[in-house]
Amino acid sequence: MSEYSSDASYRVTADELRQFIERIERLDMEKKDIADQQKEVMAEAKSRGYDTKVIRKVVALRKRDQDDIAEEEAVMAMYKEALGMA
Repeated sequence: MSEYSSDASYRVTADELRQFIERIERLDMEKKDIADQQKEVMAEAKSRGYDTKVIRKVVALRKRDQDDIAEEEAVMAMYKEALGMA
């Protein structure tokens, strides 16, 4: 009886593992599809004359906390002033 229970648990574990792997594979495909869609949006923006490098920076800034951005900009201004760039 112990052989049967270990075989049964192995099968259940293998099935569960297969399900996890298949879910990860589906998510990877979705991630690729989303990345392709983002590239298309950027290409469209570029074709309309927008600077995609700046768009990427704006998107990154929008993800950040406003206080962190303000602090970074203040330090940047101070450094630029110290170097005579302001």
